[in-house]
Amino acid sequence: MTTHSITTAPQILIIIVTWNKKQYVLELLASVATLDYPADTLELLVVDNASSDGTTEAIAAAYPDVKLLCNQENLGGTGGFNTGLQWAFEQPPERYQYLWLLDNDVLVHRRALAELVALLEAKPDVAVAGSTMMQLDYPSRINEMGAFIDRNTGLLILHRHLETIPAWQGHSAQALLNVDADLSKHLKHCQPYTDVEYVAAASLLVRADVARQAGLWRDYFIHFDDVEWCLRIAEMGYRVVASAQSLIWHLSAAAKVPTWVLYYDNRNVLDLLKNHGADARVLQRLIRYIFKKAMYYHLIGKPDLAQLHYEAITDYQAGRFGKKDIKLTGAYQPHDALKSVLLEPAIKKILVAWTVNLQATPLQKALKQAMLKRPDLVVSFLTLPGSDATFQMPRADFIFMSKKFTRWKTYWQLRGRYDLVIQSDYQPSIGLCWLKAELLFVNGEGFCRRTPPRLRDVLKAAYLFFRSFLTSK
Repeated sequence: MTTHSITTAPQILIIIVTWNKKQYVLELLASVATLDYPADTLELLVVDNASSDGTTEAIAAAYPDVKLLCNQENLGGTGGFNTGLQWAFEQPPERYQYLWLLDNDVLVHRRALAELVALLEAKPDVAVAGSTMMQLDYPSRINEMGAFIDRNTGLLILHRHLETIPAWQGHSAQALLNVDADLSKHLKHCQPYTDVEYVAAASLLVRADVARQAGLWRDYFIHFDDVEWCLRIAEMGYRVVASAQSLIWHLSAAAKVPTWVLYYDNRNVLDLLKNHGADARVLQRLIRYIFKKAMYYHLIGKPDLAQLHYEAITDYQAGRFGKKDIKLTGAYQPHDALKSVLLEPAIKKILVAWTVNLQATPLQKALKQAMLKRPDLVVSFLTLPGSDATFQMPRADFIFMSKKFTRWKTYWQLRGRYDLVIQSDYQPSIGLCWLKAELLFVNGEGFCRRTPPRLRDVLKAAYLFFRSFLTSK
Protein backbone atom coordinates (compact mmCIF):
# COMPACT_ATOMS: atom_id res chain seq x y z
CA MET A 1 0.00 0.00 0.00
CA THR A 2 1.13 3.52 -0.63
CA THR A 3 0.53 6.63 1.38
CA HIS A 4 -1.39 9.61 0.04
CA SER A 5 0.18 12.70 -1.44
CA ILE A 6 0.10 15.93 0.50
CA THR A 7 -2.79 17.24 -1.62
CA THR A 8 -5.10 14.26 -1.03
CA ALA A 9 -4.25 13.18 2.51
CA PRO A 10 -7.38 13.06 4.70
CA GLN A 11 -7.69 15.34 7.71
CA ILE A 12 -7.06 13.47 10.95
CA LEU A 13 -7.53 14.27 14.63
CA ILE A 14 -5.09 12.44 16.90
CA ILE A 15 -6.53 11.88 20.40
CA ILE A 16 -4.11 10.99 23.20
CA VAL A 17 -5.19 10.37 26.80
CA THR A 18 -2.62 10.71 29.58
CA TRP A 19 -2.31 10.63 33.34
CA ASN A 20 0.96 11.16 35.20
CA LYS A 21 3.21 9.84 32.42
CA LYS A 22 4.95 13.03 31.40
CA GLN A 23 8.08 11.49 29.93
CA TYR A 24 6.17 8.82 28.02
CA VAL A 25 3.74 11.25 26.42
CA LEU A 26 6.56 13.61 25.46
CA GLU A 27 8.37 10.72 23.76
CA LEU A 28 5.13 9.78 22.00
CA LEU A 29 4.66 13.33 20.70
CA ALA A 30 8.25 13.29 19.49
CA SER A 31 7.61 10.10 17.50
CA VAL A 32 4.36 11.55 16.11
CA ALA A 33 6.38 14.53 14.85
CA THR A 34 8.41 12.17 12.64
CA LEU A 35 5.40 10.50 10.97
CA ASP A 36 5.58 9.93 7.25
CA TYR A 37 2.31 11.80 6.79
CA PRO A 38 1.55 15.42 5.80
CA ALA A 39 1.80 17.43 9.01
CA ASP A 40 -0.66 20.08 7.87
CA THR A 41 -3.45 17.48 7.75
CA LEU A 42 -2.98 16.47 11.39
CA GLU A 43 -4.34 18.00 14.57
CA LEU A 44 -3.27 16.78 17.99
CA LEU A 45 -5.55 16.71 21.00
CA VAL A 46 -4.19 15.59 24.38
CA VAL A 47 -6.69 14.88 27.14
CA ASP A 48 -5.08 15.07 30.58
CA ASN A 49 -6.76 13.23 33.45
CA ALA A 50 -5.70 15.65 36.20
CA SER A 51 -2.00 14.75 36.16
CA SER A 52 0.11 15.98 39.07
CA ASP A 53 3.55 15.49 37.48
CA GLY A 54 3.65 18.61 35.32
CA THR A 55 2.44 16.86 32.17
CA THR A 56 0.31 19.70 30.83
CA GLU A 57 2.96 22.34 31.48
CA ALA A 58 5.61 20.25 29.71
CA ILE A 59 3.39 19.63 26.68
CA ALA A 60 2.40 23.29 26.43
CA ALA A 61 6.05 24.34 26.53
CA ALA A 62 7.38 21.77 24.05
CA TYR A 63 4.38 21.50 21.72
CA PRO A 64 2.41 24.77 21.73
CA ASP A 65 0.29 23.67 18.74
CA VAL A 66 -1.15 20.70 20.65
CA LYS A 67 -4.67 21.32 21.96
CA LEU A 68 -5.00 20.39 25.64
CA LEU A 69 -8.23 19.38 27.37
CA CYS A 70 -7.87 19.01 31.13
CA ASN A 71 -10.29 16.90 33.14
CA GLN A 72 -10.72 17.92 36.77
CA GLU A 73 -10.18 14.36 37.99
CA ASN A 74 -8.83 11.07 36.72
CA LEU A 75 -11.66 9.67 34.59
CA GLY A 76 -9.66 6.69 33.41
CA GLY A 77 -9.06 5.71 29.82
CA THR A 78 -12.80 5.61 29.21
CA GLY A 79 -13.50 9.09 30.49
CA GLY A 80 -10.40 10.50 28.86
CA PHE A 81 -11.21 9.18 25.40
CA ASN A 82 -14.86 10.15 25.83
CA THR A 83 -13.72 13.71 26.56
CA GLY A 84 -11.71 13.69 23.35
CA LEU A 85 -14.43 12.00 21.30
CA GLN A 86 -17.10 14.39 22.58
CA TRP A 87 -14.93 17.35 21.54
CA ALA A 88 -14.46 15.78 18.10
CA PHE A 89 -18.20 15.18 17.71
CA GLU A 90 -18.87 18.86 18.43
CA GLN A 91 -16.74 19.93 15.46
CA PRO A 92 -18.20 20.31 11.94
CA PRO A 93 -18.63 16.80 10.46
CA GLU A 94 -16.43 17.61 7.48
CA ARG A 95 -13.49 18.77 9.63
CA TYR A 96 -11.98 15.30 10.13
CA GLN A 97 -12.20 12.16 8.04
CA TYR A 98 -10.49 9.99 10.64
CA LEU A 99 -9.81 9.89 14.37
CA TRP A 100 -6.60 8.25 15.58
CA LEU A 101 -6.74 7.10 19.21
CA LEU A 102 -3.38 6.58 20.93
CA ASP A 103 -2.28 5.47 24.39
CA ASN A 104 0.15 7.81 26.13
CA ASP A 105 2.86 5.17 26.60
CA VAL A 106 3.43 4.12 23.00
CA LEU A 107 5.98 4.94 20.34
CA VAL A 108 4.72 5.01 16.75
CA HIS A 109 6.62 3.88 13.68
CA ARG A 110 6.98 6.63 11.09
CA ARG A 111 4.67 4.66 8.72
CA ALA A 112 2.14 3.67 11.38
CA LEU A 113 -0.51 6.23 10.46
CA ALA A 114 0.08 6.22 6.70
CA GLU A 115 -0.50 2.46 6.49
CA LEU A 116 -3.72 2.64 8.51
CA VAL A 117 -5.06 5.47 6.36
CA ALA A 118 -4.14 3.66 3.14
CA LEU A 119 -5.95 0.58 4.39
CA LEU A 120 -9.18 2.42 5.22
CA GLU A 121 -9.07 4.42 2.00
CA ALA A 122 -8.75 1.20 -0.02
CA LYS A 123 -11.42 -0.74 1.90
CA PRO A 124 -14.70 1.21 2.31
CA ASP A 125 -16.26 -1.61 4.35
CA VAL A 126 -13.51 -1.35 6.98
CA ALA A 127 -14.34 1.22 9.67
CA VAL A 128 -11.61 0.49 12.22
CA ALA A 129 -7.96 -0.38 11.65
CA GLY A 130 -5.42 -0.94 14.39
CA SER A 131 -1.66 -1.20 14.49
CA THR A 132 0.27 -4.30 15.44
CA MET A 133 1.35 -3.73 19.02
CA MET A 134 4.97 -4.58 19.78
CA GLN A 135 6.36 -4.71 23.33
CA LEU A 136 8.34 -1.62 24.28
CA ASP A 137 10.47 -3.55 26.79
CA TYR A 138 11.02 -6.44 24.30
CA PRO A 139 10.99 -4.54 20.98
CA SER A 140 11.26 -7.59 18.71
CA ARG A 141 8.24 -9.29 20.31
CA ILE A 142 4.62 -8.91 19.21
CA ASN A 143 2.12 -8.31 21.97
CA GLU A 144 -0.92 -8.49 19.72
CA MET A 145 -2.01 -8.09 16.12
CA GLY A 146 -5.61 -7.44 17.00
CA ALA A 147 -7.61 -9.89 19.08
CA PHE A 148 -10.74 -11.96 19.42
CA ILE A 149 -12.98 -12.50 22.42
CA ASP A 150 -14.16 -15.83 23.74
CA ARG A 151 -17.90 -15.28 24.11
CA ASN A 152 -18.14 -18.04 26.73
CA THR A 153 -15.40 -16.88 29.08
CA GLY A 154 -14.76 -13.23 28.18
CA LEU A 155 -11.06 -13.98 27.69
CA LEU A 156 -9.21 -12.04 25.01
CA ILE A 157 -7.40 -14.17 22.44
CA LEU A 158 -4.49 -12.07 21.24
CA HIS A 159 -3.59 -12.70 17.59
CA ARG A 160 0.08 -13.70 17.04
CA HIS A 161 0.79 -13.06 20.72
CA LEU A 162 4.50 -13.22 21.68
CA GLU A 163 5.78 -14.05 18.19
CA THR A 164 9.22 -12.54 17.63
CA ILE A 165 11.01 -10.96 14.69
CA PRO A 166 14.48 -12.59 14.81
CA ALA A 167 16.12 -9.88 12.71
CA TRP A 168 15.06 -7.25 15.25
CA GLN A 169 16.42 -8.93 18.35
CA GLY A 170 18.93 -6.77 20.19
CA HIS A 171 17.57 -3.53 18.75
CA SER A 172 15.84 -0.84 20.78
CA ALA A 173 12.36 0.40 19.91
CA GLN A 174 13.83 3.78 18.99
CA ALA A 175 16.14 2.11 16.48
CA LEU A 176 13.20 0.31 14.86
CA LEU A 177 11.01 3.36 14.31
CA ASN A 178 12.42 3.91 10.83
CA VAL A 179 13.08 0.37 9.54
CA ASP A 180 10.92 -1.49 7.04
CA ALA A 181 8.17 -2.55 9.42
CA ASP A 182 6.00 -4.66 7.11
CA LEU A 183 5.58 -7.80 9.22
CA SER A 184 4.01 -9.67 6.32
CA LYS A 185 7.59 -9.82 4.99
CA HIS A 186 9.01 -11.11 8.28
CA LEU A 187 6.43 -13.66 9.45
CA LYS A 188 5.14 -16.85 7.89
CA HIS A 189 1.49 -16.95 6.85
CA CYS A 190 1.07 -13.26 7.63
CA GLN A 191 -1.13 -11.12 5.39
CA PRO A 192 -0.84 -7.31 5.23
CA TYR A 193 -3.98 -7.11 7.36
CA THR A 194 -6.36 -9.49 9.08
CA ASP A 195 -9.97 -9.31 10.22
CA VAL A 196 -10.32 -9.35 14.00
CA GLU A 197 -12.99 -8.56 16.58
CA TYR A 198 -11.14 -5.73 18.23
CA VAL A 199 -8.01 -3.62 18.09
CA ALA A 200 -6.71 -1.80 21.13
CA ALA A 201 -7.02 1.96 21.42
CA ALA A 202 -3.27 2.00 21.92
CA SER A 203 -3.40 2.75 18.16
CA LEU A 204 -6.87 2.70 16.63
CA LEU A 205 -7.89 4.59 13.47
CA VAL A 206 -11.63 4.98 12.97
CA ARG A 207 -13.74 6.73 10.37
CA ALA A 208 -15.01 9.91 11.99
CA ASP A 209 -18.57 9.49 10.70
CA VAL A 210 -18.73 5.91 11.99
CA ALA A 211 -17.41 7.04 15.38
CA ARG A 212 -20.27 9.57 15.55
CA GLN A 213 -22.80 6.84 14.78
CA ALA A 214 -21.31 4.49 17.36
CA GLY A 215 -21.26 7.18 20.05
CA LEU A 216 -19.18 7.39 23.20
CA TRP A 217 -17.61 4.49 25.06
CA ARG A 218 -19.55 2.70 27.79
CA ASP A 219 -18.64 4.01 31.23
CA TYR A 220 -16.13 1.32 32.20
CA PHE A 221 -13.39 3.65 33.55
CA ILE A 222 -10.70 1.30 32.20
CA HIS A 223 -10.42 -2.06 30.42
CA PHE A 224 -12.76 -3.57 27.83
CA ASP A 225 -14.01 -0.13 26.76
CA ASP A 226 -12.25 -0.29 23.39
CA VAL A 227 -13.27 -3.94 23.02
CA GLU A 228 -16.94 -3.09 23.50
CA TRP A 229 -16.70 -0.16 21.06
CA CYS A 230 -15.19 -2.35 18.33
CA LEU A 231 -17.89 -4.98 18.84
CA ARG A 232 -20.52 -2.25 18.62
CA ILE A 233 -19.08 -0.93 15.36
CA ALA A 234 -18.89 -4.45 13.93
CA GLU A 235 -22.57 -4.95 14.76
CA MET A 236 -23.28 -1.83 12.69
CA GLY A 237 -22.06 -3.82 9.68
CA TYR A 238 -18.44 -2.69 9.43
CA ARG A 239 -15.19 -4.65 9.49
CA VAL A 240 -12.48 -4.27 12.13
CA VAL A 241 -8.96 -5.15 10.99
CA ALA A 242 -5.41 -5.22 12.33
CA SER A 243 -2.57 -4.11 10.09
CA ALA A 244 0.73 -5.98 9.88
CA GLN A 245 2.24 -2.93 8.16
CA SER A 246 1.46 -0.39 10.89
CA LEU A 247 3.47 -0.80 14.09
CA ILE A 248 3.59 0.77 17.51
CA TRP A 249 5.62 -0.13 20.59
CA HIS A 250 3.62 -0.24 23.81
CA LEU A 251 4.77 -0.56 27.40
CA SER A 252 4.23 -4.20 28.31
CA ALA A 253 2.16 -5.20 31.32
CA ALA A 254 4.22 -8.36 31.78
CA ALA A 255 5.80 -7.15 35.03
CA LYS A 256 2.54 -5.90 36.51
CA VAL A 257 0.58 -8.05 38.93
CA PRO A 258 -3.15 -7.23 38.80
CA THR A 259 -4.59 -5.67 41.92
CA TRP A 260 -7.33 -3.02 41.77
CA VAL A 261 -7.87 -3.58 38.03
CA LEU A 262 -9.37 -6.98 38.86
CA TYR A 263 -12.57 -5.19 39.82
CA TYR A 264 -12.90 -3.47 36.44
CA ASP A 265 -11.89 -6.56 34.45
CA ASN A 266 -14.58 -8.72 36.03
CA ARG A 267 -17.37 -6.14 36.17
CA ASN A 268 -16.82 -4.85 32.65
CA VAL A 269 -16.52 -8.20 30.90
CA LEU A 270 -19.88 -9.25 32.36
CA ASP A 271 -21.51 -6.11 30.99
CA LEU A 272 -19.77 -6.48 27.63
CA LEU A 273 -20.94 -10.05 27.14
CA LYS A 274 -24.47 -9.22 28.26
CA ASN A 275 -24.68 -6.39 25.73
CA HIS A 276 -23.28 -8.47 22.90
CA GLY A 277 -25.37 -11.59 22.84
CA ALA A 278 -24.43 -13.74 25.83
CA ASP A 279 -27.38 -15.63 27.27
CA ALA A 280 -28.17 -16.07 30.96
CA ARG A 281 -26.45 -19.46 31.09
CA VAL A 282 -23.14 -18.03 29.82
CA LEU A 283 -23.30 -15.10 32.21
CA GLN A 284 -24.05 -17.33 35.19
CA ARG A 285 -21.16 -19.62 34.29
CA LEU A 286 -18.85 -16.60 34.17
CA ILE A 287 -20.15 -15.38 37.53
CA ARG A 288 -19.37 -18.80 39.02
CA TYR A 289 -15.86 -18.53 37.59
CA ILE A 290 -15.44 -15.11 39.23
CA PHE A 291 -16.52 -16.62 42.57
CA LYS A 292 -13.94 -19.35 42.01
CA LYS A 293 -11.21 -16.76 41.42
CA ALA A 294 -12.25 -14.99 44.63
CA MET A 295 -11.76 -18.25 46.53
CA TYR A 296 -8.27 -18.55 45.03
CA TYR A 297 -7.29 -15.10 46.34
CA HIS A 298 -8.49 -16.11 49.81
CA LEU A 299 -6.35 -19.24 49.57
CA ILE A 300 -3.18 -17.21 48.90
CA GLY A 301 -3.89 -14.65 51.62
CA LYS A 302 -5.16 -11.73 49.54
CA PRO A 303 -8.70 -11.23 50.87
CA ASP A 304 -8.94 -7.64 49.66
CA LEU A 305 -8.48 -8.82 46.07
CA ALA A 306 -11.09 -11.51 46.65
CA GLN A 307 -13.49 -8.81 47.82
CA LEU A 308 -13.02 -6.95 44.53
CA HIS A 309 -14.45 -9.96 42.70
CA TYR A 310 -17.57 -9.97 44.89
CA GLU A 311 -18.04 -6.24 44.40
CA ALA A 312 -17.60 -6.61 40.63
CA ILE A 313 -20.50 -9.06 40.53
CA THR A 314 -22.69 -6.97 42.84
CA ASP A 315 -22.10 -3.74 40.93
CA TYR A 316 -22.66 -5.42 37.56
CA GLN A 317 -25.99 -6.81 38.75
CA ALA A 318 -26.96 -3.40 40.16
CA GLY A 319 -25.91 -1.56 36.99
CA ARG A 320 -23.22 0.48 38.77
CA PHE A 321 -20.41 1.46 36.43
CA GLY A 322 -17.78 4.17 36.10
CA LYS A 323 -15.01 4.79 38.61
CA LYS A 324 -15.06 3.01 41.97
CA ASP A 325 -13.36 4.13 45.15
CA ILE A 326 -11.11 1.12 45.77
CA LYS A 327 -9.05 0.76 48.95
CA LEU A 328 -6.69 -2.19 49.30
CA THR A 329 -5.10 -3.40 52.53
CA GLY A 330 -2.07 -5.00 50.89
CA ALA A 331 -0.04 -1.98 49.82
CA TYR A 332 2.99 -2.52 47.62
CA GLN A 333 6.36 -1.10 48.62
CA PRO A 334 9.43 -0.36 46.46
CA HIS A 335 12.28 -2.88 46.33
CA ASP A 336 14.48 -0.48 48.29
CA ALA A 337 12.46 -1.28 51.41
CA LEU A 338 13.24 -5.01 51.29
CA LYS A 339 16.39 -4.77 53.41
CA SER A 340 14.61 -3.06 56.30
CA VAL A 341 12.01 -5.85 56.34
CA LEU A 342 14.68 -8.55 56.45
CA LEU A 343 16.44 -6.78 59.33
CA GLU A 344 13.36 -6.78 61.58
CA PRO A 345 14.28 -8.62 64.81
CA ALA A 346 11.01 -10.57 64.85
CA ILE A 347 11.93 -12.23 61.56
CA LYS A 348 14.49 -14.92 62.38
CA LYS A 349 13.70 -17.67 59.87
CA ILE A 350 12.89 -17.05 56.20
CA LEU A 351 11.77 -19.52 53.56
CA VAL A 352 12.20 -18.58 49.87
CA ALA A 353 10.06 -20.35 47.26
CA TRP A 354 11.62 -21.97 44.18
CA THR A 355 9.58 -19.66 41.93
CA VAL A 356 11.37 -16.52 43.15
CA ASN A 357 13.90 -15.20 40.64
CA LEU A 358 16.47 -13.58 42.88
CA GLN A 359 18.33 -11.93 40.02
CA ALA A 360 15.20 -10.35 38.54
CA THR A 361 14.69 -8.19 41.63
CA PRO A 362 16.97 -6.62 44.29
CA LEU A 363 15.96 -9.46 46.64
CA GLN A 364 19.27 -11.29 46.28
CA LYS A 365 21.24 -8.20 47.31
CA ALA A 366 18.90 -7.49 50.23
CA LEU A 367 19.15 -11.09 51.46
CA LYS A 368 22.95 -11.07 51.30
CA GLN A 369 23.17 -7.80 53.21
CA ALA A 370 20.73 -9.00 55.86
CA MET A 371 22.48 -12.36 56.32
CA LEU A 372 25.88 -10.69 56.66
CA LYS A 373 24.55 -8.21 59.19
CA ARG A 374 22.49 -10.71 61.18
CA PRO A 375 24.30 -13.92 62.17
CA ASP A 376 21.06 -15.15 63.76
CA LEU A 377 19.10 -14.96 60.49
CA VAL A 378 18.31 -18.32 58.89
CA VAL A 379 17.32 -18.36 55.22
CA SER A 380 16.18 -21.56 53.53
CA PHE A 381 15.67 -21.97 49.79
CA LEU A 382 13.19 -24.44 48.36
CA THR A 383 14.40 -26.17 45.19
CA LEU A 384 12.65 -28.60 42.87
CA PRO A 385 13.84 -32.13 42.05
CA GLY A 386 16.62 -32.06 39.46
CA SER A 387 17.37 -28.35 39.84
CA ASP A 388 20.71 -26.98 40.97
CA ALA A 389 21.18 -24.96 44.14
CA THR A 390 22.93 -22.10 42.39
CA PHE A 391 22.26 -19.26 44.83
CA GLN A 392 25.53 -17.92 46.22
CA MET A 393 24.48 -16.93 49.71
CA PRO A 394 26.26 -16.87 53.05
CA ARG A 395 25.05 -19.77 55.21
CA ALA A 396 22.62 -20.85 52.46
CA ASP A 397 20.29 -23.66 53.50
CA PHE A 398 18.54 -25.67 50.79
CA ILE A 399 15.41 -27.78 51.08
CA PHE A 400 14.79 -30.07 48.13
CA MET A 401 11.11 -30.48 47.44
CA SER A 402 9.61 -33.89 46.89
CA LYS A 403 7.71 -34.84 43.77
CA LYS A 404 4.44 -33.12 43.15
CA PHE A 405 2.10 -35.77 44.57
CA THR A 406 3.94 -35.80 47.93
CA ARG A 407 4.63 -32.07 48.06
CA TRP A 408 1.76 -31.36 50.44
CA LYS A 409 3.37 -33.60 53.02
CA THR A 410 6.44 -31.33 52.88
CA TYR A 411 4.24 -28.26 53.32
CA TRP A 412 2.75 -29.81 56.44
CA GLN A 413 6.19 -30.57 57.85
CA LEU A 414 7.26 -26.95 57.28
CA ARG A 415 4.27 -25.46 59.13
CA GLY A 416 5.24 -23.21 62.02
CA ARG A 417 8.98 -23.36 61.32
CA TYR A 418 9.35 -19.95 59.62
CA ASP A 419 8.53 -16.34 60.39
CA LEU A 420 8.43 -15.17 56.76
CA VAL A 421 7.74 -16.97 53.48
CA ILE A 422 8.87 -15.16 50.32
CA GLN A 423 6.97 -16.03 47.15
CA SER A 424 6.86 -14.89 43.55
CA ASP A 425 3.85 -12.70 42.90
CA TYR A 426 3.65 -14.25 39.44
CA GLN A 427 3.53 -17.89 40.62
CA PRO A 428 2.30 -18.09 44.20
CA SER A 429 2.04 -21.54 45.73
CA ILE A 430 -1.14 -22.12 47.72
CA GLY A 431 0.60 -24.66 49.94
CA LEU A 432 3.33 -22.21 50.96
CA CYS A 433 0.69 -19.70 52.02
CA TRP A 434 -0.48 -22.02 54.81
CA LEU A 435 2.76 -22.42 56.77
CA LYS A 436 1.52 -20.17 59.63
CA ALA A 437 4.02 -17.50 58.61
CA GLU A 438 3.86 -13.95 57.31
CA LEU A 439 3.89 -13.79 53.51
CA LEU A 440 5.97 -11.53 51.28
CA PHE A 441 5.06 -11.47 47.59
CA VAL A 442 7.72 -10.00 45.32
CA ASN A 443 7.49 -9.00 41.65
CA GLY A 444 9.39 -6.89 39.15
CA GLU A 445 7.97 -3.62 40.49
CA GLY A 446 7.92 -4.09 44.26
CA PHE A 447 6.63 -6.29 47.05
CA CYS A 448 3.77 -6.57 49.51
CA ARG A 449 3.46 -8.17 52.93
CA ARG A 450 0.45 -10.28 53.86
CA THR A 451 -0.80 -12.07 56.93
CA PRO A 452 -1.50 -15.80 56.58
CA PRO A 453 -4.87 -16.74 55.03
CA ARG A 454 -7.76 -17.61 57.34
CA LEU A 455 -9.68 -20.86 57.04
CA ARG A 456 -13.02 -19.20 57.79
CA ASP A 457 -12.54 -16.82 54.85
CA VAL A 458 -11.86 -19.75 52.53
CA LEU A 459 -14.89 -21.65 53.81
CA LYS A 460 -17.11 -18.62 53.26
CA ALA A 461 -15.72 -18.21 49.74
CA ALA A 462 -16.37 -21.89 49.03
CA TYR A 463 -19.94 -21.48 50.27
CA LEU A 464 -20.52 -18.51 47.94
CA PHE A 465 -19.02 -20.43 45.03
CA PHE A 466 -21.22 -23.50 45.51
CA ARG A 467 -24.28 -21.35 46.21
CA SER A 468 -23.78 -19.70 42.81
CA PHE A 469 -24.75 -23.02 41.21
CA LEU A 470 -28.19 -22.70 42.78
CA THR A 471 -29.07 -19.24 41.49
CA SER A 472 -30.19 -18.47 37.96
CA LYS A 473 -29.98 -14.69 38.18
